[in-house]
Amino acid sequence: MANVIRRQTPAARLGRGLLYGVLILAALFYILPLVVMLMTSVKPLSEISPGSLLSFPQNPTLAPWTKAWGEACTGMRCDGVGGYFWNSFAIVIPAVLISTTIGALNGYALTKWRFKGSELVFALMLFGCFIPFQVVLLPMAQTLGWLGISSSRAGLILVHVVFGIAFTTLFFRNFYVGIPNELVSAAKLDGAGFFRIFWRILLPVSAPIIVVSVIWQFTQIWNDFLFGVAFSAHNTQPVTVALNNLVNTSTGVREYNVDMAAAMIAALPTLVVYVLAGKYFVRGLTAGSVKG
Repeated sequence: MANVIRRQTPAARLGRGLLYGVLILAALFYILPLVVMLMTSVKPLSEISPGSLLSFPQNPTLAPWTKAWGEACTGMRCDGVGGYFWNSFAIVIPAVLISTTIGALNGYALTKWRFKGSELVFALMLFGCFIPFQVVLLPMAQTLGWLGISSSRAGLILVHVVFGIAFTTLFFRNFYVGIPNELVSAAKLDGAGFFRIFWRILLPVSAPIIVVSVIWQFTQIWNDFLFGVAFSAHNTQPVTVALNNLVNTSTGVREYNVDMAAAMIAALPTLVVYVLAGKYFVRGLTAGSVKG
């Protein structure tokens, strides 16, 4: 009871109010660039000047968004990011599904079906998380050429799957370490095999770490620029490359409202994913962070 009374004192309420005030100011500080981008994207070009960065639009318009969406690039000129927006989805969705599935199977095998050299295999895969992407550009380009899928969506999907497996394996391995081995042993005694144990026992309890893997991979692949610009052609470029082309191929007066609208379009999917599933991402990371 004394603790309850102390928490209700004016000093405690003042301290809580100050804490919330600091948190709100910090949130406003970090969200300010997004607000500026949004306001600029709905301003007519005549309202954009160096001194009007934080001013509200007087005559808001969606014309910059329409122009930013535009059409596909022709030659060296890019008229919008719309077509490449769907390119990114065509690359991200299969890459996320494949890398998450393989990572789950790897994590399961490395924890519940240990074999000779499994720790070495895991160490090598973990090492893959620290390899700079720039180091592998040339050998990866040669590999894609040998496979006949260079400058294609399939090639980009393969690149992202290869680099995503190291991270997803780490996530699932750390999560599955905390699941009792007795469950797997009992299933083996009942005659269950590798895939049946995974499907019936491991997968139903894997929702938190699956969310972590999907959000992590979705964000990394969607925001990727290096692989997109190195391993794609004009008609297979992701939205990040199209955004760069749009901003850097403008002629005449710089249309900042169109550039901001295009940046908002490119960032929208990751914003939606974090708004809808951000709390599950934190829970999933916490679930696997103290295991293994």
